[in-house]
Amino acid sequence: MEEKKPDPIRIAIVKMLPRYVKERLTIEEMNSLLYDEVLPDSLLEKLKDFLADVDNPSE
Repeated sequence: MEEKKPDPIRIAIVKMLPRYVKERLTIEEMNSLLYDEVLPDSLLEKLKDFLADVDNPSE
């Protein structure tokens, strides 16, 4: 079985997050951020201040 590798772009995103944000992430949320395409709502809530609103770019 091939071991799944984290997306290099997502690794860079995690490295840019402030420490206080990374410390609040659960193992499941961190794995979702690094490996999954769909992010859980709990993770989106924690990252909301760092995510761009592509539907409303002026905000």
